[in-house]
Amino acid sequence: MATAVHRTGNSLHIEVDMQSVLTARKRREYRRREGNLSEDRPTLTSRVFHLSDKTHGAGPILFAWQNTLGNYLATTGSNHILNIYDRHGELKDEINLPGNCTGLGWDRDGDTLAVINDKNSTIILWDANTHKTSHLDSGMKDPLTFLLWSRVGHQLSVGTAKGNLLIYNHQTSRKVPILGKHSKKITCGAWSLQNLLALGSEDKTVTISNADGDTIRQTSVRMDPSDIQFSEMKTDERSVAGENTVSVCVGKKTLFLYNLNDPDNPIELAFQQRYGNIISYKWYGDGYVMLGFSHGYFIVISTHIKEIGQELFQARNHKDSLSAIAISLPLNKAATAGDNCIKIHDLSELKEMYAIITMEDETKGLGKLEWTDDGQLLAIGTQRGSLHTYLTKLPVLGDAYGTRIAYLTSLLEVTVVNHVEQEQSVTIGIEVEPTFVALGPFHMAAGMNNRAWFYILGDKGPERMKDREYLGTINSMALNADYAAVFFENKVQLHLIEGEGGDGGTSEERETRLFPDSDIDLRITCCALTSDFLIYGTDAGGLHYFFIEDWQFVNEFRHVVGIRKVYPDMTGTRMVFIDDKSDGYVYNPVNDATLDIPNFSPTVKGILWENWPLDRGIFVAFDDDKVYTYVYCKETVGGPKVMLAGTTKLPYAQHPIMLHNGEVTCQTQSGKTTTLMLSTHNFHEKPSELPQSELRSALQQCLVLKRFKEAWVLCHFLNSKEGWLDLAKAAVQHLEIDFAIRVYRNIGEAGLVQSLQKIRGTEDQNLLAGYLAMFMDDFSLAQDLFLASSHPMAALEMRRDLLHWDQALQLAKALAADQIPYISKEYAQQLEFTGDYGNALTHYEKGVTRDENQREHDEACAAGIARMSIRMGDIRRGVNMAMKMPNRMLKKECASILESMKQFSESAMLFEKGGYYDKAASVYIRSKNWTKVGELLPQVTSPKIHAQYAKAKEADGRYKEAALAYENAKDYDNVIRIQLDHLNNPEEAVKIVRETQSIEGAKMVARFFQKLNDYGSAIQFLVMSKCNDEAFQMAQQHGQMEVYADIIGADATPEDYQSIALYFENEKNHYLAGKFFLLCGQHTRALKHFLKCPVTNDDSQAIEMAIETVGQANDDVLTHQLIDYLMGETDNIPKDAKYLFRLYMALRQYREAARTAIIIAREEQNAGNYRNAHDVLFSMYTELKSHKIKIPAEMANNLMILHSYILVKIHVKRGDHLKGARMLIRVANNISKFPSHVVPILTSTVIECHRSGLRNSSFSYAAMLMRPEYRNKIDLKYKKKIEAIVRKPDKTEEEEPNSPCPYCQFQLPETELVCPGCKNNIPYCVSTGRHMVRDDFTACPRCDFPALYSEFKNLLETEDNCPMCSERVSADHLKKIDDPSLYLHPDEGDE
Repeated sequence: MATAVHRTGNSLHIEVDMQSVLTARKRREYRRREGNLSEDRPTLTSRVFHLSDKTHGAGPILFAWQNTLGNYLATTGSNHILNIYDRHGELKDEINLPGNCTGLGWDRDGDTLAVINDKNSTIILWDANTHKTSHLDSGMKDPLTFLLWSRVGHQLSVGTAKGNLLIYNHQTSRKVPILGKHSKKITCGAWSLQNLLALGSEDKTVTISNADGDTIRQTSVRMDPSDIQFSEMKTDERSVAGENTVSVCVGKKTLFLYNLNDPDNPIELAFQQRYGNIISYKWYGDGYVMLGFSHGYFIVISTHIKEIGQELFQARNHKDSLSAIAISLPLNKAATAGDNCIKIHDLSELKEMYAIITMEDETKGLGKLEWTDDGQLLAIGTQRGSLHTYLTKLPVLGDAYGTRIAYLTSLLEVTVVNHVEQEQSVTIGIEVEPTFVALGPFHMAAGMNNRAWFYILGDKGPERMKDREYLGTINSMALNADYAAVFFENKVQLHLIEGEGGDGGTSEERETRLFPDSDIDLRITCCALTSDFLIYGTDAGGLHYFFIEDWQFVNEFRHVVGIRKVYPDMTGTRMVFIDDKSDGYVYNPVNDATLDIPNFSPTVKGILWENWPLDRGIFVAFDDDKVYTYVYCKETVGGPKVMLAGTTKLPYAQHPIMLHNGEVTCQTQSGKTTTLMLSTHNFHEKPSELPQSELRSALQQCLVLKRFKEAWVLCHFLNSKEGWLDLAKAAVQHLEIDFAIRVYRNIGEAGLVQSLQKIRGTEDQNLLAGYLAMFMDDFSLAQDLFLASSHPMAALEMRRDLLHWDQALQLAKALAADQIPYISKEYAQQLEFTGDYGNALTHYEKGVTRDENQREHDEACAAGIARMSIRMGDIRRGVNMAMKMPNRMLKKECASILESMKQFSESAMLFEKGGYYDKAASVYIRSKNWTKVGELLPQVTSPKIHAQYAKAKEADGRYKEAALAYENAKDYDNVIRIQLDHLNNPEEAVKIVRETQSIEGAKMVARFFQKLNDYGSAIQFLVMSKCNDEAFQMAQQHGQMEVYADIIGADATPEDYQSIALYFENEKNHYLAGKFFLLCGQHTRALKHFLKCPVTNDDSQAIEMAIETVGQANDDVLTHQLIDYLMGETDNIPKDAKYLFRLYMALRQYREAARTAIIIAREEQNAGNYRNAHDVLFSMYTELKSHKIKIPAEMANNLMILHSYILVKIHVKRGDHLKGARMLIRVANNISKFPSHVVPILTSTVIECHRSGLRNSSFSYAAMLMRPEYRNKIDLKYKKKIEAIVRKPDKTEEEEPNSPCPYCQFQLPETELVCPGCKNNIPYCVSTGRHMVRDDFTACPRCDFPALYSEFKNLLETEDNCPMCSERVSADHLKKIDDPSLYLHPDEGDE
């Protein structure tokens, strides 16, 4: 028994809808189970019949399938018997031959079989139609060796052992003998499609002859030729001559290609030695040749001239040997036979093995391999004389009713399955090989020719019910529950399936009926049967609905051309038909409406309607290559519509038979069914895992299929507003208002939600669709729908809102004439805007109502008439209307129009009347009316007008008026020019330049002064005009560099400063050279020049600049260089210490600066310059404090003593002698720090203490003055008084008041600054010198030194400045400090 191996594949298609996903899974499991149960059925490559070696005798056999039909197989072997079998293996005839058969073959139509043998010269002819045998005498004397029928004519060619040829015309019975065609035995030959005959002979020649046997071409080959074939060898230029190449196998080694168009250049192809001998070869496709070799190899080569000699494919199919190859183009398959098996490949993918047939009992080797023309049966002979026939292709016959399918699974077997409902499959054996199958809910029918067998599908299994013959060959049949509709010879017979009537008889009225009626001359071209209706189409374009229940016609429709096919849905209420032009239409029998099916392929083979209840509007059309998915929408905004949803590639040789939930069930040639998921329905089970691009694609699929719930889920995952909008638009398109509202609400489109809610309850379908069309911007459709509705005014309202005025006026004439004036006005405004002034004027005039209540409307129309009159050239009318009307804006508009038309006088007049003086003046200027311009100037604000007027006055030589006008125009450059060039008033020009900082003006002034040789002023204004290079050159030429240097200031570039520095360097002006080298950042050269300055009055200034240079440079070398200079190391002249202090400050070396400051202050004190000493210490104190560096105690103490001394003068001046005396006592206690004024200070202390009642203190310091070293230095006017104090001592003294310590609240004298309780140094008040207290705390807003709030405020009533920093302070700026911790505990800073 032969076994078969098949390559199968399946793919997983999952929808978003989980229910349909689960259903699909169950169906797949059911199919898998059903497949396992049906393994014993005859399938592809099953053996149909077997002929043993007893039939033919031992040894190889010859056999040939009947051409075209393949109904008969002729076989013969060593027993000299010719056997003729039908395709099922039944012996039909048997003919005894006198000897071994040397040739047999069928004519082109398969009507006649010819056989020759080696014993006589008779040709045996067998008629396939009558099964009769006849004998034809060839007239040849030598044995017959070769026989072949023409492929296109009735000629039979017969060759002999001596090279003679006979051509016999079977139609005319004419015999043409050609003697000596070859000199030896003719062994092989071939006929071409052009009816040429090629013959090969053992004389190693190949001849090409015409149908009469005349030799056209002849060529020699190196070895014996065999297996001659005609084909077309491909070249770059496509040949129109047809089969132009003869191919010959030479010596079983090479393939010889002889081109009839190029006979002088034959091609001989040799192959690898390891392949063995060439057993067979076949042409196929676009010039490809497949070759089989004895060692089991088979290869494919191309004969295209660019690829010739290249192996496109090579495989070793058989291990030991290969005996034959065969190709079936209808199957698109190739087969090789070798060892003990047959291997079948798909021609489109040779690498893949399609099937393997193994014959275990064939051990002596295999022989010839041949397919029937239709590819259904494959026969193979063996070396031991047996023959095997295999089924390789089934007729694709099947039918579907709902989700149930009946299809041919073997030549004599039909299987009924229902994958959707998961019913048990039913197998029905039938009597004949059918040409049609029909399925109903309870019956199945199959048959051929004019006969049909009916089977009932009961619960107990299928039962044959009856067979029936009809009046003609059956084209197709359709069943419903009770009736069968049989289409034959342009008629349809409708009859009860289980009725008792005879053939064609009508025992009862409702049992059977033949269409059309005998009195009607109609040719029916197609029919269909639903549960209620018989539907048929005619060649005249008629569609007829016959209602079975009422047994009468209920609907007839006439199409413009004949109907070819009809495909109703299950109910018959929707139908697709295809006409003779191959156009497809969807037909609605309720209203006789037809819809064109878009992009309908002219090659469509059939239509399937969707059986899933939720997708009733979906159908598919299919041809050989593709399945086209269409959606029929009964209700959309634009009415019924058919849309192409997408296309799906249809696998090769598969025939769709049923559609359910996007899954197409297809029949294959192997007698099986497969499923194909439509690309439009191929959804993913987990949309959350899909990328954005695939989500968008899936969303569009759902929208086309109207699967809005699944689309909602996809939009959630897509999370794109664009996706939500697409969903909403689709819902609106299909009148799903509630769903659209839900979507728009979800994305926050409140306006659209409200709009849809307003129209949701609209009962008038046209009105509702009109609103929706308007929302979708399809305004023409909306208008048509509105006009067809109960509220046609909606069309007018829409056109007005859209500013479609032409349409609005047309609608208004028909619907609302009273609205024409208002529409005319609005239309006129639009026409005016687009420049159509003539029509605008017409519509403005039509818009005038002359109704008092519409005065504003009429004024707008009148204004439009005025403007349009001017535009159209009726200037007088327009100007008069504009002048009369009070509207200022109208005057401006008309004036602007007139200006553009160069009507300047009228334009200016209207501008002036409207109060637009700037524009009026501008237009008067254009018309050169300077008088009017002058009159209007006081009211003109535009600088441009003033400038134009100024130019005119300047041209007239009236320069003062021109200058004034330029000034009003703020054109100061021209004012300066006129003041200099014409009015000779440089003072005014210089004043304007200084006020306006005009660069051009400065240039003009500079040139003016240059002419007067006032180079200093010229340089100044050149610099002001940014002409630094010119200023520098002038300064250089005229020795004005110092002037230039002063003027340029801080605005110059480093290059400018360097140029100046180099100039002064050449001039030996070291100070200025250094100054400008410093400004350009060249610190080394700057310091060099500063140190070269002579020691004169300018010396201090040079040293100050040197210090600044070193501070900026921050360079140790320059620093040491300057220190050496200050210390006198370079010129033995030590410089003042104050410079060293400033150097340390510039270098931010604050500790060294502090030490130096103390030394300087001490020197100043010794010299009696107490204020200077105070300022030095104060500045150093604040610098250290700002950098958070600890203040040296000596510095703080010295500053306190010096400040106390300064406070004395302030208190005495204000008459507060007690405070002055207390400060003098503090100073006197540190008198050693005032060596230059010991006696005056002590004298002042004695006097002030005495005056303040501090007698004991007065006595103490008076006694100190009486010392010999001071006595003679006392001022004579105080001497006696002091002596009297000493002589008559009064030691009474009021004790100093106490106040609390701000740290520990210990009571201590007011002027005491060290607390005996906590030993803290207490901050002192800058206004009194007393120690601070917590509850009266403030600080100077300028220097931040503490002060007693009440005392400082009192002091500022008479004084303006702070005693410490000498800065101006207002009492209003003083703020009392509640928490003085910041002053009592300052950060100590760095040690």
